[in-house]
Amino acid sequence: MAMVSETEVKSVCPKFHCAVELVGRRWTGAILSAMLMGATRFTDIIHAVPGLSDRLLSERLKELEATGIVDRIVHPETPVRIEYRLTEKGRELNDVITALSSWADEWIETPCGEEAH
Repeated sequence: MAMVSETEVKSVCPKFHCAVELVGRRWTGAILSAMLMGATRFTDIIHAVPGLSDRLLSERLKELEATGIVDRIVHPETPVRIEYRLTEKGRELNDVITALSSWADEWIETPCGEEAH
């Protein structure tokens, strides 16, 4: 990607800004990553993302469902079983999440919340 001079700088695309805000919300990237690795049940996702609370996961799943990234599937069994699946729109984020993960492996020395020793 070529650098541009100050006179060539344009405004950030509103769609790009919206996408970054959506995927960049606290815990959302980790939730998407867990789901891309196959987690479908609420407890699977909680176990895959250390430190994530039930309340926050519930909130993020509702947001992702509202934006068409996740489908909530209710299996009418006893007891009722609920699964969360990425939609086609959600699965399309795979390359984005993979690229960010590769970048983090290369450039992030200390995971968030941990001190360097």
